[in-house]
Amino acid sequence: MATIHVPHRHRTDPTTTDPTTKAAGSGGPMIISEAAAKALALLRITFGLTFLWAFFDKLLALGYATGRDDAGNVDRFGNAAWIHGGSPTEGFLKFGADGPFADFYRSIAGAAWVDWAFMLALLGIGVALTFGIGMRLAGFGGAVLYLMMWSVALPPANNPVLDEHVLGAISLVALTLANAGTVWGLGKRWASSTLVAKVPLLR
Repeated sequence: MATIHVPHRHRTDPTTTDPTTKAAGSGGPMIISEAAAKALALLRITFGLTFLWAFFDKLLALGYATGRDDAGNVDRFGNAAWIHGGSPTEGFLKFGADGPFADFYRSIAGAAWVDWAFMLALLGIGVALTFGIGMRLAGFGGAVLYLMMWSVALPPANNPVLDEHVLGAISLVALTLANAGTVWGLGKRWASSTLVAKVPLLR
């Protein structure tokens, strides 16, 4: 099987854009197969498209999570759409909140600043993951968003602690640490840009 040999570089080297990093304490370069690097890239892209889909579904009420009532009736592009005054957060926070943080989430359900913050996060994280740019902000920001969504309803329905939100948070952190934006993405070009050189947090 083809492999990718990742040379060891000093951690302060700003030109490091390899799709993996040296294993902690290994004393040598980390080796990752080409198939594994592509699998990470595919995982990154599918996460990105998931965030983008959630954004557009809530923006336009496409009839999936938004624009469908409890009886299964579909009202695409209707009043539930954000562009028509619907709130992308009110239903989930007001009626779905449960557990120790329920009162807090219900108190901010449907607030304009919450709707804007949530939608901009979905869009920004989705674009960044899909194209492999700004992985640090997107990965760790997405992990925080996942954990906040996990904390809305505790304990989870099917497990005392874990659910898909926790798995999503861990996955995004792993993708960020693996520099997954450099394979099938614009990560290398983005990292070499003047903007990122001045603000490394944007890498």
